[in-house]
Amino acid sequence: MSLVIYNTLSKQKEKFIPLVEGEVKMYVCGPTVYDFLHIGNFRGAIFFNLLRNWLELSGYKVTYVYNYTDVDDKIIKRANAENRDSSEVTEEFIAEFEKDFNHLGLTPHTHNPRVTDYMPQIVETVEKLIANGKAYVVEGEVFYEIDQFSAYGQLSGKRLEDLEAGQRVEVDQRKRNPFDFVLWKPSKEGEPSWDSPWGKGRPGWHIECSAMIRSILGDSIDIHGGGIDLIFPHHENEIAQGEGCCDKKYCNYWMHNNFILMKDEKMSKSLGNVITARNFMDKYHPEILKYLMLSAHYRTLLNISDDKIHMCISGLARVYHALEIAVEVKGRDLASGRLDKKFKELLERSDKKITKAMNDDLNTGEVIAAIFEVVRAFNALNYVKNKKDPNGPITAQAFLEWVGKYGKMLALFELEPTQLLIELDDILLNEKELKREDVDDLVAKRQQARVDKNWEMSDQYRDQLTAWGIEVLDGADGVTWTVKKS
Repeated sequence: MSLVIYNTLSKQKEKFIPLVEGEVKMYVCGPTVYDFLHIGNFRGAIFFNLLRNWLELSGYKVTYVYNYTDVDDKIIKRANAENRDSSEVTEEFIAEFEKDFNHLGLTPHTHNPRVTDYMPQIVETVEKLIANGKAYVVEGEVFYEIDQFSAYGQLSGKRLEDLEAGQRVEVDQRKRNPFDFVLWKPSKEGEPSWDSPWGKGRPGWHIECSAMIRSILGDSIDIHGGGIDLIFPHHENEIAQGEGCCDKKYCNYWMHNNFILMKDEKMSKSLGNVITARNFMDKYHPEILKYLMLSAHYRTLLNISDDKIHMCISGLARVYHALEIAVEVKGRDLASGRLDKKFKELLERSDKKITKAMNDDLNTGEVIAAIFEVVRAFNALNYVKNKKDPNGPITAQAFLEWVGKYGKMLALFELEPTQLLIELDDILLNEKELKREDVDDLVAKRQQARVDKNWEMSDQYRDQLTAWGIEVLDGADGVTWTVKKS
């Protein structure tokens, strides 16, 4: 089955056919670097990382461009408020973003262009739009004339007459159409500026992406991604610029990830429910953030709640516990053995399931379900008790390699299992306002009571541990404990 993706442009799923066989040119709108990014900003970073990984796993050579917008009103406002140069603000928050990105273990992009490094290309693109009759100059400001682009609205489905009917804001009388948008504007005092044929100024937001795409990837690209909030006007305007400049189709496939909600509400500063990715990862874990984002289809609204987070912790624990067992079983010194036949057949069926799910508009929910099916089957082989089963080590090795392949694709399940399980337990202990040493102490007291055959005290300690949500595991190799997962 070939890859099929939902194209915002056509409003339907389409078979993916690249411009050049075996190669993919992909651009995703990156952050405006003036602050720490909230978790919603990272839904796109995580999802499009998965798309890129799947394309490469499918045999494509991918050139992935993810930009930094380092010229913007919000950047200027923060710089002025803090009496700093804009470049200081952007350098700080590019570094902070990259720290978060690396913490998530995502694949580095092919290119991370900054707007400020592409000013000559931006000016040249604006000049070409003017020469092509798509833009005009008024008092040092350059506007795109949308009436000169008949296909305007093709991406968003918005019609100019509908936009005009709903117009409520004060109209700039210099514009030929109220919805003509800025390509270049004069800089005000205290703002960064660059030389241009129309005087010192800076670019409008929309032209930046079009110019960087044209400069790095060429006149036409395969895939353009971003959040659904960018469909209009940003991506709509990008199409007008790209096609108005080069008279070629700007992008063949447009992909947009949906919003996230926090406990049924949209994140907003007024509600006080904005959570930065940094704070989320510090409180929980990067693995939980990635699992959350990939647990739902990228085009669905994702509602994050405490219950959802605990479900993710539980799911991660199930997979990592099986990986922990597999690492131990793999290391057993058994001279003979072969891959369990039924398990081998399940891996082959699961490969097909995952391929089908990923090729169907990247259905990550089905992928995770297939992984859980394999985890259950591996656990059912019960190599923990069947220590002399000669098939254990080679089957465990196959399991680790299989999960590793899809873990690399998802950027999940790649951490050292025992340590990750400890970290998940610590998250839950922290929520319960418990310390690990308190649990260790009570478990030790229970064990001593059992040694002393003081069954009444042993039961009391057990009841206290149960009340704390602690599961005690009495095994042949000693006593261990874990925090009960929902």
